[in-house]
Amino acid sequence: MSFAHRLLIVSPVRNEAEHLEAVIASVEAQTQRPDLWLIVDDHSTDDTAAVVRRLADQISWLRVASMPASDTADRRDPLALGRVARVYNHGLDLAGWREFTHIAKLDGDVVLPPEYFERLLEHFHEDPGLGVAGGALTEQLGGKWVTVATPPHQATGPARLYSRACLEAVGGIPERMGADTIADTYARMSGFSSRTFPDLPIRHLRPMGSAQGALRGRARHGATQYVVHYTLPWAVLRAGKLALRAEPRPLSGPAFLFGYLRAAADGTRRVEDPAFRAFMRADQRRRGARALTRGRR
Repeated sequence: MSFAHRLLIVSPVRNEAEHLEAVIASVEAQTQRPDLWLIVDDHSTDDTAAVVRRLADQISWLRVASMPASDTADRRDPLALGRVARVYNHGLDLAGWREFTHIAKLDGDVVLPPEYFERLLEHFHEDPGLGVAGGALTEQLGGKWVTVATPPHQATGPARLYSRACLEAVGGIPERMGADTIADTYARMSGFSSRTFPDLPIRHLRPMGSAQGALRGRARHGATQYVVHYTLPWAVLRAGKLALRAEPRPLSGPAFLFGYLRAAADGTRRVEDPAFRAFMRADQRRRGARALTRGRR
């Protein structure tokens, strides 16, 4: 790769000892390794910190940090509370992210193909308007790796790459539920594009939102859709699709809709920015119109 770049990876992790060796091996095998990889341990109660420190002694560009002992946030539902974003932002500050041209977020349970970062950096080079990108998320289902549906205009959450200019434009990662979707939306509002590249499959060793139970994860997903101003009709359609396609079937759909409705009933705080709301609603109308057009063909 002939163009100049500096690649930073920050990984917020908690209790990932089971997966980290495979994740680290996949980054070591990259055709384009990072200039710095900072793994931030969020008070793990397993051997996560020990595993990372042992491997960091063998890898010159791998570092490990921990959240401050004084940081004792409520852990009843870390994703709903934006805990992962908080740990990630702490890592960004420690790493001095503005010294890098491209900044990745890599979860502690994701295995990458060897050419992952090389190919993504090529996409950024070819398209200066690209702000955030990732590969296609795959999860194991019935012994097979199955692609998880991701809107093409949204980057994969567990292994995404930002340009520095995009991360600066969106003002960093919001420490709240729906952080990835909110960051994607602000990227597009700022004139950047957000993309998932299906020819770069990543393996998610633990299904999305399953750390505290699959159905709870679906309900949290529904609540997230409420937070980012998806409409009720849209949520109902999404629930129907999940009931037919997502495990555990058919309960995933009702769990998703329950999460959306409960968030609405509880008065869960939505993104307050009127421009954000208007952008999301206009985007839903465009996507709905495209779906109807395809259905008539």
